[in-house]
Amino acid sequence: MQGAAMLDTHGDVARMLQDSAAEVAPAKDLARVRAQRYQQPGFDLAVWTLIGEMGWLGLRASADEGGAGLGMREACALAESLGAGLLPEPVIDVAFCVRALEGEARRQMLANHHLVVPALNGTAAPATRLENGRVQGTHHFVPGALGAQAFLVATTGGAVLVASDAAGVNIQPKPMQDGSFCATVTFSDAQGEPVAADFAGAWEEAALQTAAYLLGGAERCLNITLEYLGTRVQFGKPIGSFQALQHKSADLALQIALTRASVYSAAATLDGTSADGAARQMAVSRAKCRAADTAMLVARQSVQMHGGMGYTDECDVGLYLRKGMVLMNAYGSAGWHRSRYARLALESETQRSGG
Repeated sequence: MQGAAMLDTHGDVARMLQDSAAEVAPAKDLARVRAQRYQQPGFDLAVWTLIGEMGWLGLRASADEGGAGLGMREACALAESLGAGLLPEPVIDVAFCVRALEGEARRQMLANHHLVVPALNGTAAPATRLENGRVQGTHHFVPGALGAQAFLVATTGGAVLVASDAAGVNIQPKPMQDGSFCATVTFSDAQGEPVAADFAGAWEEAALQTAAYLLGGAERCLNITLEYLGTRVQFGKPIGSFQALQHKSADLALQIALTRASVYSAAATLDGTSADGAARQMAVSRAKCRAADTAMLVARQSVQMHGGMGYTDECDVGLYLRKGMVLMNAYGSAGWHRSRYARLALESETQRSGG
């Protein structure tokens, strides 16, 4: 069931990406995911090297820059499979930096498989200052920071690359709900290299890839639950034969199907050239909002349908719930995306009506 509709649309390229993802993040074996929990940096640096060699970070970069020149539909196909396997490595966050950087900085990052993560203030304007090439300020919830070689920092003076081991950089680990780590990173007169960066475009793509990751996790979580419902017996029957659970499962499958439609519709919009900036942002907000809500709905209902077992740490559906709790607010919460969508829709309607 995983990704079947998407594979029919994207063919061999998506199938190859999903096959490679399954080798690194097998959805049916979460032993490596469990082993990385609460262990700094929260992911495997050896696996990260493999990811760089597989070219995942450069899917959206051109061939001249050392990338694959693929579209958002392929990037979402990969993210969906990584979500099914709960990959702990910060692929989407580092891909954000690849997409944001331009020219030689992007080529060097891809050629050397540099682990550069974004230091942003979420959806807020940057508060970090850049003065005479020195960076001052603090960023919270920086993903992948404990294994990062550098940070791509959003400052009031533009984008700056700062080495993680530079003088004046303080990294405070913060454990997350799913056992991963982010960090509070403080820059105190840290030397930085100003670079050209398109944060806005990279942010939209990262939000959509996060939606696809959540989609993959939600579908796998439901599949685990359906397998359990088919084997758990009560009153001499598999509990999956009970009508109430069948209706609940069908409702969850419907939400997943609607989420998939939203995600890949948004991917097609970003890959196209006809939509204006507002239409592209609305498509991303619709997908991210729906994916965040669906991921949490499916995971919570899956825990309940497992009964008491669902609340134990040994039950895999709990891993999907915890990951959803971490990623539901990444690159904009559902509430933020709803507000943006409503604002843009109102502005668009006002312009059409000449108001």
